[in-house]
Amino acid sequence: MKIKSTSDLKKIGDQARSTLLPSEVRVQVGTATCGLAKGAHQLKEALETELQNQKLKATVVEVGCNGMCHREPIVDVIQKGKPKITYGPVSPDQAASLVKAIKGGTVLQEQVLFRTDEEEHLVTGESLIYSTGELPEPLKKMTECRSHPFYQKQRKITLRNAGRIDPASIEEYIACGGYSALAKSLTMKPEKVVEEVVASGLRGRGGAGFPTGAKWKACREAPGTAKYVVANGSEGDPDIGMHRSMLEGDPHSVLEGMIIAAYAVGASEGYAYISNNYPLALERVREAVRQACDHGLLGDNILGSSFCFSVHVDEGGGAYVCGEETALITSLEGRCGEPRPRPPYPAQKGLWEQPTVVNNIETLATIPVIIARGGSWFSEIGTRGNTGTKVISLNGSINNPCLVEVPLGISVKEVIEIGGGISTGKKLKAFCIGGPSGGVLPAQSVDLPLTYDDLGKKGSLLGSAITVIDDDVNMADLAQYFLTFFKEETCGKCTTCREGVKQMCEIVEEICQGRGALEDLVLLERMAQPMIDGSLCALGKTIPAAVTSTISHFKNDYTRYMKG
Repeated sequence: MKIKSTSDLKKIGDQARSTLLPSEVRVQVGTATCGLAKGAHQLKEALETELQNQKLKATVVEVGCNGMCHREPIVDVIQKGKPKITYGPVSPDQAASLVKAIKGGTVLQEQVLFRTDEEEHLVTGESLIYSTGELPEPLKKMTECRSHPFYQKQRKITLRNAGRIDPASIEEYIACGGYSALAKSLTMKPEKVVEEVVASGLRGRGGAGFPTGAKWKACREAPGTAKYVVANGSEGDPDIGMHRSMLEGDPHSVLEGMIIAAYAVGASEGYAYISNNYPLALERVREAVRQACDHGLLGDNILGSSFCFSVHVDEGGGAYVCGEETALITSLEGRCGEPRPRPPYPAQKGLWEQPTVVNNIETLATIPVIIARGGSWFSEIGTRGNTGTKVISLNGSINNPCLVEVPLGISVKEVIEIGGGISTGKKLKAFCIGGPSGGVLPAQSVDLPLTYDDLGKKGSLLGSAITVIDDDVNMADLAQYFLTFFKEETCGKCTTCREGVKQMCEIVEEICQGRGALEDLVLLERMAQPMIDGSLCALGKTIPAAVTSTISHFKNDYTRYMKG
């Protein structure tokens, strides 16, 4: 069905809501990469077989990750008139027992994670608003079970639908308010949309924290024969996967954010640049684009307006450097991904020399909520100058590796506690924020607020992950690990980066093999500034942080190797 008006949008949403509040049983299985890695596909097949064998009428639906990666595979059982029960982990050989319990009105107590009210599974965390009126009452509740420690300090905005809707169903996305923000945008002047984003205080979630509204405003005002919007899904950091999980769980939120951005800046064409290391994310984004085209939400005269916009899905090669916007643009143009000098900035002269907005996945997924609820509403979340929430992948030496969304301003310590704290029997030594480019901070900095400014003062970045490091790790080894990664990922365009990382890596390797001297530490620190000054992109400029931060805070780890 082509959606030509807000009434069409509301009609589809009302119809689709019956699948989220079924008269029969709805069984949801988490099939993001974290779930699939632990057997979710086999579990889904086993559940379908058992439902047929035991003659229980139910629908099995694939959903994304609800953030509790450590408890996958996760199953939600939804029955009208009963609390939703979330189980995990559930193995395929437990499928028969689970179906028997559903049929008999009992529960598998040992697998229960938590229970929520009858209709809480519909909640979008921060529910959206149709331009024709408010959503029905069930959609105003919070999605997460607030009584569970995992959710108590979280606030789901960007992850509002992940783990709760079928990511391959545009109808279920619409049922939870999806594309209502787009409909609202099209009733506003483009300049007003930009003003709302400016008022929200949203800063780019890629690490640099540049104000999103200012970038959109610059692109809108820049002269050009064409303009473009690019979704940056080139996530090359090791052991993170935050963007992957978001795209696997709720691709339409990113797509809606792209369309709104295009309307605001005057673009008619966009690109979703997704790493080819993420096959499932690519599959779900492509399906989302196809569905949006079929429903008239992409293409010509969107929602009966004069606005036209198309989106292409492009596979990135997984290069870390292509996370930098100018290198990404060069890759999109069909050339080797290498950074360009700035200025001019992409908002002035980007893809094919035309004004281009490049926003990362998390930034774009936040846009629909800002438009639906208003920029001033969003600006009240977080802290002054650091508004909204941040999605964080928690990994390393932690009891419960997971994906969380927390208000900015929360302390690093509190975020680590959401993940169950440091691994049992270990002691916190340091933590890394923002991947290898963020360097490391010592344990005594764990009370630091999670903001761009506070982390920036410490020489770190607000990126996609917090990696917890225990006292068994020698920081010289960690520096060598980061430098080896950088040596493989440098594009080689800048001599300071290409040769600098190679030399740094060789020096640290010598130290780790017991052949170093104190003079080597002095040399490493002296090499840092020329690399920062001489590199075009953030990759080369942040490489030294992996070394200088570890030397600054953990010099004894280096000298221990020097002493044999």
